[in-house]
Amino acid sequence: MVELLGMPFEAAIAIVMINGFLYLFHHILGDPVIPGWITPAVPLLIAYVQTFDPGPDRVHALIAFQMTLGMLAIVLGQTKLASKVVKLIPSAIKAGVIIGAGLAAIVVVFKEGGRFEQFPITITIAVGLAFYLIFSPHFAELKLRNKFWANFGKLGIFPIIILAVVLAPLVSEANWPDIEWGLTQPNFALMFNEYTVFGVGLPDTSMFLTAIPTALAAYIVLFGDILQSKAILDEADEIRADEKVDYDANRSHLIFGGRNVLMSIFGPDVVMCGPLWAAMQVVIVERYKQGREAMQSIFGGSGSFRWGHKHRVITPSSG
Repeated sequence: MVELLGMPFEAAIAIVMINGFLYLFHHILGDPVIPGWITPAVPLLIAYVQTFDPGPDRVHALIAFQMTLGMLAIVLGQTKLASKVVKLIPSAIKAGVIIGAGLAAIVVVFKEGGRFEQFPITITIAVGLAFYLIFSPHFAELKLRNKFWANFGKLGIFPIIILAVVLAPLVSEANWPDIEWGLTQPNFALMFNEYTVFGVGLPDTSMFLTAIPTALAAYIVLFGDILQSKAILDEADEIRADEKVDYDANRSHLIFGGRNVLMSIFGPDVVMCGPLWAAMQVVIVERYKQGREAMQSIFGGSGSFRWGHKHRVITPSSG
């Protein structure tokens, strides 16, 4: 956002805060997911917006795109076409999309020039420990026998993040962070006046028409998240008979579509509003599958994560 639109950091922080607030819509409105960005489509959107001149034209292009994407999702959800498409797709294709999404995430890290080349030791140890803590039957038994490990397991991937932050400098793969504590200072006035429809006005009709192909391409990308959400939550529903885990693709479309429309008006965001943060969804669901003692409700798990993750008044900044 800062480089693409020439947006000051304070205005970008204001957009992040609005986006974070809208994340809460999902669990509040009955969608048991951890929402996130549409990360694979970000390069596509950046390339599209860069075809316009810097300044108001780029802002208009981003507004038109995000509003078009949001309206597309809302129409599919309202007409119930979203769930029909999910049901019509053959299981083999669904499996391919879900497996492909996982492989794509791995390729990003391990491809030539990827992050693994920069942090080989840190990634190897952190990923290995993450798999042990989340998926290992041995650690699951350990949590049943020992209260300390039971509480430790409730921290999810937080210990892994702390380990990576400390380990990378210790093995000379990164510098120690220069942390400065303070209050965030978002500039909502600047954001509204220069980067929203309230300041630059609505885009021309031609902008919306131009955005349609890119919006369709982005939707194809995010549809894989819909399939992943359903697969992950259906598995949880089979294990937890004490609570009905009701994932509705139509409802999800209405919510993340509405988020995109609202963001296009109040704070257009290049990362977009997606229906799923797959990595955290898996972490939450794996704990949920351990029973009511581990997590009372899938909505409590997803909701508490988003409340804790996005609503911070005091944040560290790395210098």
